[in-house]
Amino acid sequence: MGQLSPRQVSVIAGLVVAVLGGLLVAVAASPIGLRLQAWVAIIAAVLLFAVAYAVFSYAIERFIHSRIKVLYRTVHDLKRSHLDRIDNAGKGDILDVVNAEVTAWATERRTEIRELHEREKFRREFIGNLAHELKTPIFNIQGYILTLLEGGLEDAKVNRDFLERASNGVDRLTKIVEDLDLITKLESGVMDLRMARMDLRTLVTETMKNMEISARDRGVRLVNDLSTSTMVRADQNRIAQVLTNLLGNAISYGRPGGTCNVSTYPLGEQVVVEVSDDGIGISAEHLPRLFERFYRVGKSRARNEGGSGLGLAIVKHIVEAHGQTITVKSTEGKGTVFTFTLEKV
Repeated sequence: MGQLSPRQVSVIAGLVVAVLGGLLVAVAASPIGLRLQAWVAIIAAVLLFAVAYAVFSYAIERFIHSRIKVLYRTVHDLKRSHLDRIDNAGKGDILDVVNAEVTAWATERRTEIRELHEREKFRREFIGNLAHELKTPIFNIQGYILTLLEGGLEDAKVNRDFLERASNGVDRLTKIVEDLDLITKLESGVMDLRMARMDLRTLVTETMKNMEISARDRGVRLVNDLSTSTMVRADQNRIAQVLTNLLGNAISYGRPGGTCNVSTYPLGEQVVVEVSDDGIGISAEHLPRLFERFYRVGKSRARNEGGSGLGLAIVKHIVEAHGQTITVKSTEGKGTVFTFTLEKV
């Protein structure tokens, strides 16, 4: 048997009172004749049922209302709209209304708790990663300075070399702080993009020229597959930063004698840009988190520790600040393809 509604409880209670009352009236009216006795008992039972139903219904509704309003003040923080909804629910089953409301509230709370747990996990990982990224250059700088203070400063062969190493550590710390500041501005919308018409082919050519020496040192060939001018609307400096980061990754994690290609193709009102390499690739388990701050894929892709660890996070924020999207596809041992879109002019 399912749960009874307040109306059903009132009907049952009214029937019980009517039957008992009718029987008592019938017994009391026994001297007036059997037929008249029956009619008196029936009329009395009907009247008793009507009165009992009204009384029980009102009492139960008021009792439930008084208890439920306390619950609603807890659940909905005294929101007047929810209390009005309960006051106007008399035509239906108030318990069904409350059950639906509380179920919806519980679902919202579970969702909020799950999101808070995920945020807390991300916060702990972010702080841990940030501490790790800062710790390495700080300890290096500290070691070089202590060596100089303990006598190395007097050695002409040591002092300049250690000062240069300490300076490199400071540069890395500065880079991390600058990149964190850039991500914060992009996320908060404080940084205004200087959107203008630009030739993507020219920008790719210039970016590759700037990275030609590092590519040659690692034996990676950079190939610009944009054979004609490709006009887009974007912030040229920021898109140059995107290309620099993606090409830098391709160079750092490419194989000697490998290639990195930049190509485009039209897609409606957009231009799709692909930066692909035939390097070591990334395993599928790491792809969903690749654009997180300081996320490290593994030892094979962490061999270049000189960066801030924020490059791909910055790339993602810059592309999204343009109102566009970026994705990554990769097969371990076969290479990686970064794909992002820009507004076509």
